[in-house]
Amino acid sequence: MFAERGVTFTEAEFRATFGRTSHDIIAALYGSDLTDADIRAWDDRKEALYREIIRASFPAIDGAVELLDSLYAAGFSLGVGSSGPPENIELTLECLGRSELFDAIVTRIDVSRGKPDPQVFQIAAKRLLAEPSQCVVVEDAPAGIEAANRARMASVALTGTATRNELSHAALIVDSLRDLTPERLREL
Repeated sequence: MFAERGVTFTEAEFRATFGRTSHDIIAALYGSDLTDADIRAWDDRKEALYREIIRASFPAIDGAVELLDSLYAAGFSLGVGSSGPPENIELTLECLGRSELFDAIVTRIDVSRGKPDPQVFQIAAKRLLAEPSQCVVVEDAPAGIEAANRARMASVALTGTATRNELSHAALIVDSLRDLTPERLREL
């Protein structure tokens, strides 16, 4: 999307903004040169391109399906708290083939503040009828870990998008979802 507009967006900029809403990212990086309508148009285009990519080749994280199935079988209530639009979340869950496992889905249309604000996770907990102390958030972005911590929920960081150092404020850091089990998450 940035390339279409002749704008440079580096890997470092991507990493620094990962986990935030694309609207917030565009506004922070280029908002002084754009109107609100421009920001919305850029954001809509970026999200449409994202869905095209996902439809063509869905990159399921190794161990995601197995972890979801084991958590569901163990009686966990599952929720999604995302900075993305509902269409992205619906498509992702459809591609995973696990939409029916989730009792709560919170997207950017449900919140007024993006991560690292804890609002997205607080709403998810309410929809799950759970206290924050009963919740564990699995995240791959520093902003998401901060949001989980600020919500007073246990935070699990998955490396890959960010480094262990960038995720060091998590309660637990793992390199693979296969390192997580229902028992391990209950301990948190």
